[in-house]
Formats: sequence, structure tokens, C-alpha cells
Amino acid sequence: QVQFVESGGGLVQTGGSLRLSCAASGTPFLISAFGWYRQAPGKQREVVATVSNGGTTRYSDSVKGRFAISRDNRNSMVYLQMDRLQPEDTAVYYCNEYSSKWSSSVYWGQGTQVTVSS
Repeated sequence: QVQFVESGGGLVQTGGSLRLSCAASGTPFLISAFGWYRQAPGKQREVVATVSNGGTTRYSDSVKGRFAISRDNRNSMVYLQMDRLQPEDTAVYYCNEYSSKWSSSVYWGQGTQVTVSS
């Protein structure tokens, strides 16, 4: 059974930092790519960062230089370090496997709320 459990969200002031964690299970972790996604109220879910099975990372333009994705293959964990947070980063954040068909995944967890106050 594929499962993703996100944690680490919260309320932070503009310019602050948070570190999100994701525990993955039921997936072939070592050969999978993963992503962090977010969905703000009234908006579609978007991908903000991805990490390949080899550790290559990519970021959306909106978070490049501020967020860092990483993975711990030993413990099947995926992390998102978020620095210099802005109010527009406010959203529910999710992790999931990443592929060109990520939006069709049915394995979404409950997500973790990130709120950035101005």
C-alpha cells in the first residue's frame, strides 16, 4: 500500500524557514523520483521541487534559490527545506512520486499546511 505522510508545516512570518518531512512507504523508493507539490486556496496543485533517484534536483522558478529538496534513501524520507518564505508560499504541501503523470496519482497524503504571515 503506497502511502505518503507529510509533516513539519506551520505558521511562520515572512522571511522565516520551515523544514518539511515526508515518510514514504509501499513504493520502490530507491528507483523512484519524488516531488514536493503545493496547492493554495482556489488554485491548482503545482510541483515546486523534484529529486531524481540519482539525486538530481529541480525547482520551479517561484522557489528556486529559496527551497531545497533532499532524500534519505536509507529511511525512505524526502525533505523540503524552505527559507526566505513569502506570503505567496502559503499552501498545503504534499509529497508524492514524480513523473510526467504526477497529476494523475491517487496516492496523495493529507498534506501539511504552511502559512506565511506578512
